[in-house]
Amino acid sequence: MNESMLWLLRDTRKAKKQGMKAIKERQRARLADIVAFARANSPYYRELYKDLPERIEDTVLLPVTSKKKLMPRFNDWCTDQDVTFEKVSAFVDNPELIGERFLDKYTITTTSGTTGTRGIFLLDDRSLSVASSIAFRMMSSWLGAWDVVRIVAGGARMAMVNAMGGHFASAVAATRLRQKRGKTVQVFPVNMPLSEMVEELNRFRPVLVAPYASMGALLASEQEAGRLHIKPVLMVLSAEGLPAREYDRIAKVFKTKVRHSYAATEVPFLSYVCEHGWQHVNSDWVVLEAVDANYQPVPSGEWSHTVLVSNLANRIQPILRYDLGDSVLLRPDPCPCGNPLPAIRVQGRTADMLTFLTDNGKPITVPPLVFVTLIDRVPGIDIIQIVQTTPTNLRVRLQPAAGADSNLVWQTLYTEIRRLLIEQKLGYVTVERAEEPPEQSPGGKFRKVIPLS
Repeated sequence: MNESMLWLLRDTRKAKKQGMKAIKERQRARLADIVAFARANSPYYRELYKDLPERIEDTVLLPVTSKKKLMPRFNDWCTDQDVTFEKVSAFVDNPELIGERFLDKYTITTTSGTTGTRGIFLLDDRSLSVASSIAFRMMSSWLGAWDVVRIVAGGARMAMVNAMGGHFASAVAATRLRQKRGKTVQVFPVNMPLSEMVEELNRFRPVLVAPYASMGALLASEQEAGRLHIKPVLMVLSAEGLPAREYDRIAKVFKTKVRHSYAATEVPFLSYVCEHGWQHVNSDWVVLEAVDANYQPVPSGEWSHTVLVSNLANRIQPILRYDLGDSVLLRPDPCPCGNPLPAIRVQGRTADMLTFLTDNGKPITVPPLVFVTLIDRVPGIDIIQIVQTTPTNLRVRLQPAAGADSNLVWQTLYTEIRRLLIEQKLGYVTVERAEEPPEQSPGGKFRKVIPLS
């Protein structure tokens, strides 16, 4: 089949226009194709699917997979036998290779391990092309003709607030975009002191702003206070969820459109939000199942225990009936926006700010991702939670990795947290090691940062 970029752009547009029947037909055919490919080329899936029917058009017939099950079988999971865990680990351990292609044909991204297992994921060119075509469909639904005119008139200057220094999906995307568009894209590290970020944004004057959701909320507060003076045409928030009132506040403060998407490193083109706040699943390239604790489907209109996803595009590391761990609600009726793609709400991702108080009672707010990106740089950690117990105290629940020196890991982590606090002008905040282990959420995830209740 011809799957050129032009063909994909036309097909994603056509699928939405033709409605759910055509979308379901594409979904069934693509599922059968990816399952057959996984069986033929992945030793892991060949073993897992050995007793299944020859052709699979319904994910319910497939066993459930997860990061915990796949990562220990990394070499057998991959469909290219030139890809090994040893080679990939050496690649991701080198920060100078962020955004570079692995073996000249794959993109590597990593996750922060909210389920207790760090994920290393490869994307092939087909998956990236599908993501680009869906991004075009998404932006077309968000922007009108006048918006495009304003963006062009503003030099298409784009500001991104990202976790840098690691092979996170956002860092890889930001690095490549900056290489491609040069000075029209400026990337701000999430751990940059807020006052410096505000100063640089005022100087840059972006018309497109793409921060993490928590940073978007902080920037709105700076704009509201009169310290930030930017006029974006569109703000695209990522990585975390916010309460609905926060999206409305950000839009009101900046007098702009605020949009976001629910996605994952495993399925970067999972969904995108409409003007009514519903996430529309890109079901022509994704299968999403809302299920209970026993992986049985839950009725539309009810919150699920978890969600299973299948990526129908990526062949190098097939993601099939994969437990993502978030709770979702399927809309039982058509969305008023008119988009035929299935609509969901997501409960599993909320950005929780940490607010500290100075001696004079002045609050200093820090996004949780500032700490998350620091944690990911410290070796020897299996699971960790940073819990704020008072406005001036952090309690660290630490489970070192197997074979790691517990005391050495703690000293390294403590030093890094202290350094970060001093950089953020929070040197007075105390840090203590907890005796209790990290606590799991009902969905099976470990919140790395828990703010003061």
